[in-house]
Amino acid sequence: MNKLRRYLVAGVLVWLPLIVTVWLVRLMVNLVDQTLLVLPESLQPEALFGFPIPGLGLVLAAVTLLVTGMLVTNLFGRWLVHFWENLLARIPVVRAIYSASKQLSETLFSGAGKSFRKVCLVEYPRPGMWVLAFVTGDGVEEGNARTGRSLVNIFVPTTPNPTSGFFLMLPREDVIELDMPVEIGLRLILSAGAVGHNGPKAVVT
Repeated sequence: MNKLRRYLVAGVLVWLPLIVTVWLVRLMVNLVDQTLLVLPESLQPEALFGFPIPGLGLVLAAVTLLVTGMLVTNLFGRWLVHFWENLLARIPVVRAIYSASKQLSETLFSGAGKSFRKVCLVEYPRPGMWVLAFVTGDGVEEGNARTGRSLVNIFVPTTPNPTSGFFLMLPREDVIELDMPVEIGLRLILSAGAVGHNGPKAVVT
């Protein structure tokens, strides 16, 4: 029975990550393939070839991003972006959404910001109870002025879905920054602590 149990656990450890990976990749490809719907019906793969081509939407998205990047890096492209942003800035609700999305994108992908660059420990939801969190930036100036303290923006993700969580503004002295890489912190959160700094645990014998 012990050998059967060991073989079963070893099999699960091989197949489960593979199945989850294939499922997530397939989900992402199917989601991106929905971009093909913007093409005229006569130019869609099913109309041209008689059958769908999985992953073609990913190629279209990559080409679109590449061409867009080439256009906006020259003088005329920058002028178009500036004109478009000025136009959106005149629409009250759209202005707020676009501005927030643009700032978040620049922070995450430009490399200039400090968003999610540091893993930290904070006492939450009560003193003596510690959670793993991420430093997302410095506190707003008005918050610093009204509290008389230097605040830090913290995001406390939930397990096992790190895309949801809580936004906190804490005094800098109450935040313990760790040397742990962000990838390890995400791995700990996704696995609810089962997979630690040294990787997955060995199969139980």
